[in-house]
Amino acid sequence: MSRTALPPVLPPVPAPPPVPAPTRGVHATARIEAARVGGGTGLPVLAGDGPFDLRRARPHGDQARVCVLGVMSAPLGGDRLRIEATAGRDAHLHITTAAATIALRGPTTAHATFDVRLNVAEHASLHWAPQPLISAARSNLRQSCTVDLAPTARLLLREEIVLGRSGEGPGRLSTRLTVRRDGRSLLEQQTAYGPGAPGWDGPAIVSCHRAVGQILIVDPALDRRPPEARLFGDDPATGQAVLTPLAGPAVLITALAPDTLHLRRLLDEAQPAALTR
Repeated sequence: MSRTALPPVLPPVPAPPPVPAPTRGVHATARIEAARVGGGTGLPVLAGDGPFDLRRARPHGDQARVCVLGVMSAPLGGDRLRIEATAGRDAHLHITTAAATIALRGPTTAHATFDVRLNVAEHASLHWAPQPLISAARSNLRQSCTVDLAPTARLLLREEIVLGRSGEGPGRLSTRLTVRRDGRSLLEQQTAYGPGAPGWDGPAIVSCHRAVGQILIVDPALDRRPPEARLFGDDPATGQAVLTPLAGPAVLITALAPDTLHLRRLLDEAQPAALTR
């Protein structure tokens, strides 16, 4: 009696792991380089990309000026944006933006990044003074600024943040500022705001205020006569600023206010006090 062999029973083939959907978003870098040319400062590199349109502005003395125009909504979720700026030896550079930067959610819930890298060489100066960053509801942005300074370099860095548009709360926002002078750490700070950030709206951070700003001034001349610590603003409800001398030599002005109008008044009042020697 013959028997027919049955085929072996094979284990089921496991399904392949799901392939994550690619992160949508714009990847763009803007590059600015300033160099000493004769009695002034030239811009041998001025290259915008993606949402960045770089425009030469009228120079101020021997200081070259650049304005960054946003030609599309950015940063949105998934965007990877970067600005790199260098002031070469004896060059003087001022960078601003034409309008506020608004962080929005966009087509994906993934976070966006906005990185700024500033390098300032010997006897050079750089002013970084963009218009405010607005963290809109449901956005998710990680912003960083890294600065490398030569021992004789000078820096004026001004930042303003608005937590939410009118009538809404903010999105998720983390900011990090790293400043090195002659390769050594001068300032390292990191702050998180919005949903998921512990205590961001408590008395230790912003309390009831929704506008945050700071000015960092690094200047070798501050070694000779640093300013004294000082408080600006009589009423905490309308905002206050504090001027703090740092080892470096540097001065840090930090301000909190209910809106950008009060914030700018505080910063504008405190800045001359840091520069007066």
